[in-house]
Amino acid sequence: MKTVNAKTAPQIKNPHQVKVSQLYDTEHAAVMHITLEPGESLKLHITPVDVFFYVLEGTGIVEIGDEKEEVGPDTLIDSPARIRHCWYNESSEVLRILVSKIPRPTEKTQLL
Repeated sequence: MKTVNAKTAPQIKNPHQVKVSQLYDTEHAAVMHITLEPGESLKLHITPVDVFFYVLEGTGIVEIGDEKEEVGPDTLIDSPARIRHCWYNESSEVLRILVSKIPRPTEKTQLL
């Protein structure tokens, strides 16, 4: 059995320059843990595969395509492949998000 603690897993470099930890990475899927401190955000980007986000802690604003919504803990958000999306933490609290990419991308994410 392999276990990974999201809060202590090693960080990976990313174009968004925020705290991201790789929790799971196989040929079939990838799962990351993103921590956005107050005032931080992801850059607007397009992912070549379907993604779902699950909010673990905090409140943030998710933008997918032309839709923007404030979401909080225990919310799952679906982001279809090749649709621009972004996250913003405009609160005064930490925002922690679990991100699953299925299937695992073979192309790079495109920053906009």
